[in-house]
Amino acid sequence: MTAVPTHPTPRVSVLIVNFNSGDWLARCLGALARQTIASFEAIVVDNASRDDSLGRARAALDDPRISYDASPDNIGFAAGNNRAAAQARAPLLATLNPDAIPAPDWLERLLAAADANPEIAMFGSTQRAADDPTRFDGIGDAYFALGLPWRAGFGRAARALPARFASFAPCAAAALYRRAGFEALGGFDARFFCYVEDVDLAFRWRLAGGRALQVSDAVVDHAGGVSAGTAASGFAVYHGMRNLIWTFVKNMPGPLFWALLPGHLGLIALLLLRAAVQGQVRPVGRGLAHAVAALPEIWAERRRLQAGRRASAWQIAAALNWAPWRLIDRMPPGIG
Repeated sequence: MTAVPTHPTPRVSVLIVNFNSGDWLARCLGALARQTIASFEAIVVDNASRDDSLGRARAALDDPRISYDASPDNIGFAAGNNRAAAQARAPLLATLNPDAIPAPDWLERLLAAADANPEIAMFGSTQRAADDPTRFDGIGDAYFALGLPWRAGFGRAARALPARFASFAPCAAAALYRRAGFEALGGFDARFFCYVEDVDLAFRWRLAGGRALQVSDAVVDHAGGVSAGTAASGFAVYHGMRNLIWTFVKNMPGPLFWALLPGHLGLIALLLLRAAVQGQVRPVGRGLAHAVAALPEIWAERRRLQAGRRASAWQIAAALNWAPWRLIDRMPPGIG
């Protein structure tokens, strides 16, 4: 006699990677428990936090839909999400930062978009600044053709957006992915540890023919930098520099790679110059040195990815941002 499962398969698995997030984790999980969609599970991977944020969250909320996995080491955001995904049961995976507080209908809006757009692989949320919801924290990730990713809308006054619009990549602070594709791609690249790993995943998915869509009415309030520091911290600067180089080298199709390589090198020079002005030469230099040291391994990965590429170089080119002024006004391509 076949046993009947006591817990039906949820519609979506929410992956949360926690590291020293203080009281934010409990707030995040409390907001998840109040979602209008009840059919979900949440898997919290704690990366050896030292602030008892995991213990406080568990004490504050008793919800059987939420499970906890304590990693003995800090394995990073990328590997932490992969670890959570390996335990997931649902066909859709939502990533959510512990310092992102989802609106009650966040999951409902993302799932509605996924149901209505079965051809889309990745879905992004509208992120408002937690300390000032009148400003955007991000409305998807864009990718400048010379190899610079940036969070669209960051710091700009919040305003009405199209209900759905294309983006290069969803920001993994609050995103939805189809599990089958996520697993086929091997999930996030654990070598990245954190920062740019979501852009790299989206780029690899685009090479395989996938696309991303922003879901404007799926809203979270995002603090940002709670675990790893602000974007200007040495930790973030180091990983950002290293990982943006790896992303460009791994993913840019050959015809574009060789044409854009001089510009990419010029971009690196400009980033080094900016670092000198801002007193951040050490973390930027370390990021550059470590990126170069790993290039043989990254180049081998590039050869594998490009050999299996399904999207044309033209299709990839059409998804890139070619307007440098967008790096200043922060709005995504196609949104004035």
